[in-house]
Amino acid sequence: QFNLGFIIARAGDDLFIIDQHAADEKYNFETLQHSTQIHTQRLIAPLPLQLTAADELLVMEHMRQFKVNGFEMVADADAPATARLRLATVPFSKGTTFSVSDVHELVALLSEAPGSDARLPRLRDMFASRACRKSVMIGTALDAAKMTSIVRSLATLEPRWNCPHGRPTLRHLLDLSALQASFDARKMADTP
Repeated sequence: QFNLGFIIARAGDDLFIIDQHAADEKYNFETLQHSTQIHTQRLIAPLPLQLTAADELLVMEHMRQFKVNGFEMVADADAPATARLRLATVPFSKGTTFSVSDVHELVALLSEAPGSDARLPRLRDMFASRACRKSVMIGTALDAAKMTSIVRSLATLEPRWNCPHGRPTLRHLLDLSALQASFDARKMADTP
């Protein structure tokens, strides 16, 4: 550990510096996103969504993605286009509430990147905040087991380069074989 905030690690001939907080936060964030079951609140009466026909089709094609984000729809195949879907459940978590406007935001995200695993920015921010609070902090002394755990956990992720807030998790310091070659070349040059 360096300066109560960084882990120096070696992989083969490569030496890395790892931000202990950012690395732990990245792992916790990914774990929360994949393991947290979003709680939903069933509405007393399903709300009409007032979507365009194209957006309505997009929602129907991506129902699974809406459910992952905590939104469930009731579909009425006999209703006219633009009136086929009604919102039946909304996600909730502690002080964070969601509404029809979040459905429209998710529609916009999916129309920009169809087939993606889109997450509402507010859900993503909520997971990032929770991951940050539960991660090891800068200034915390770590034993070898905890440092190894952080490094191994980070190694399981793809991509692993930044925490959810954008801080780099690790940086390549140097190639030890290149350093050795440079040292050997200098040594040879100094030998008469």
